[in-house]
Amino acid sequence: MTERVSDIISPITDTPLPDRVSLDEARAAGRFGHSKPTIDNSIVLLIDHQIGLMASSRDTSSAAELKSNVVGLARTAKALELPVLITSSNAQWQNGDILPEIKELFPEVPIIRRTGIINAYEDPTFRAALLKLLEETGRTHIILAGVTIGTCTLFPTLSLRNDGYQVFPVIDAAGAWNHYEADAALARMVQAGAEPVSTFALACELQEDWKNSYSSAMLDPFKQNLSEYGFVLENFWNNVGGHVVPDPFDVAS
Repeated sequence: MTERVSDIISPITDTPLPDRVSLDEARAAGRFGHSKPTIDNSIVLLIDHQIGLMASSRDTSSAAELKSNVVGLARTAKALELPVLITSSNAQWQNGDILPEIKELFPEVPIIRRTGIINAYEDPTFRAALLKLLEETGRTHIILAGVTIGTCTLFPTLSLRNDGYQVFPVIDAAGAWNHYEADAALARMVQAGAEPVSTFALACELQEDWKNSYSSAMLDPFKQNLSEYGFVLENFWNNVGGHVVPDPFDVAS
């Protein structure tokens, strides 16, 4: 049998490299132009994740899955200390209040209570708060999730793209009443130049490197809201340096 060559291990001092070609150069050459969301350039908009509206969604495998994605996005924003805006629509009536988990995560963030305007970006109070946040922080990338993909997510995405913003709609932190609504919304957002993302792909993109100082804080949303990877994490850390459950056969040491 041929002996394997030695593995190549990257130095722990390595940091992520930027793309070789700048955004402007790529666009000038007629290419897509990659400008990813980062912890330094992004804000998060949580739109209308209200208990009444959450209950009306039908396109996810369960209400628990949708709620877990929404809360996972909120926990990611909290862990990475991203600026957040929260808004509700007609909470005083049928739509109900914002998820209590979101309110608990961001007690310092006032909820902008819209009283009828469906597109959050068309609401003067919300838009004023958004423009103020962008001006104060100098950030340019907008991550957003609205409870319904065909309205709460789609409408502000189209408006923000029209006004020149880089927009990343989080499509699995939104629900729909049927697959036609979801398919049409996704097609319109992509056509408008938005970049749809999923909750935990976005979390990985923002985190960039497990060696970053905030990686420990990111364990919480992964463990709490992405069970598939949470089980991997728990299984390893429960057994590192020893076994939670003793092995009477002494097979694994």
